[in-house]
Amino acid sequence: MEKEVSYNFTHAVPRQESNAEKYTLRKKLFGTEDVLPAWVADMDIQTPPFVIEAIQKRLLHPIMGYEDVPSSAYEAQIAWVKKRHGVEFELDAMLHSHSVVASMSVAIEAFTNEGDGVIVQTPVYSPFFHSVLEHKRELVKNSLVQDEDGMYHFDIKDLKAKITPRTKLLLLCSPHNPVGRVWKREELEQILEVCLEHNIVVFADEIHSDLVYAPNKHTPFCSLSAQAKEISITAMGVGKTFNMAGLAMSSAYIPNKELRDRFLAVYKKNHFAQGNILSHVAFEAAYREGEAWLEELLEHLQSNYKELEKLCACYPEQIKLTPIEGTYLAWLDCRTMGLKDKELREFFVQEAKLGLNAGISFGREGSGFMRLNFAVPSDIMSRIILQLQNALQMRAGNP
Repeated sequence: MEKEVSYNFTHAVPRQESNAEKYTLRKKLFGTEDVLPAWVADMDIQTPPFVIEAIQKRLLHPIMGYEDVPSSAYEAQIAWVKKRHGVEFELDAMLHSHSVVASMSVAIEAFTNEGDGVIVQTPVYSPFFHSVLEHKRELVKNSLVQDEDGMYHFDIKDLKAKITPRTKLLLLCSPHNPVGRVWKREELEQILEVCLEHNIVVFADEIHSDLVYAPNKHTPFCSLSAQAKEISITAMGVGKTFNMAGLAMSSAYIPNKELRDRFLAVYKKNHFAQGNILSHVAFEAAYREGEAWLEELLEHLQSNYKELEKLCACYPEQIKLTPIEGTYLAWLDCRTMGLKDKELREFFVQEAKLGLNAGISFGREGSGFMRLNFAVPSDIMSRIILQLQNALQMRAGNP
């Protein structure tokens, strides 16, 4: 018997008139509006109806004044994390944040001084290294290594070699954006061992933790051991999972009181306040009611990825698709095309008419790669596949 579909991931809702960044910045970023945007990491899939309904219900009250984040919102997240990831957060160790990047910026200022070293594992989401440099810290690049199958791994030997007495913080991307790895427990334990040995605090960006494909399983860094819990800040939220980035609400979990107090000193100085009152109810609704929706979403995303996988398999001399374990961001290895990064970008914009993230923007290790966001409805995915197929055919001399 065919499974009943509860949610619609088939057709797109037009976003061109909604001030969506993905669309309004096309001319600025790509030089033309004649591109299908598949870059910034939000979804062209509708935010879940139960989130919209929670916001609509709150809007029935006519006063939009100051409100504190209700403990029930955090309790909903605590229950979600315990059920899906097997770790229990303590309520008094949780803080509101506008975004993971905002939390990361606070952590850099709280746990390091100017000139101190901060480790980033490239290629990685660009705010990781921009935030370090903007705070006048030393950027310590511990590049990931790629095996023959295209999978990325930590380079522990290189990590150990680059640590000095002034290396104070490691920014961990888990699951990893853009390479799509869901780090295994034993891999994370290697990172933990090094950080414990050198008294390094770990900021774990786990914003993609719910976007993991079976049989892979997300392991929160703080769950590795009691010691891991004492040296880590875990940043999570609903922005990616439920397409709620515009509501600007996430959380930071800091169980070590000493670290939490240091974080709070910077946090209060920057006046984070309590965020958007509509985000409070949306955050809680997502975590309380979102499980069935997420399971259907993951099936849809896997279907989109398989379509991309089939296409790339037909043109192995031009594109190799990096194996994915999590996120909705495909990492396209285009190095065999023999194009410089500017030329590669022009190929996607001018010939495929697709607006993607250039791999070089994730660090020099991303040279020759492109990042494609496949979190779109089926009809948009079909257009992405067709446009890319036509461009690859033309390049192969088979119009």
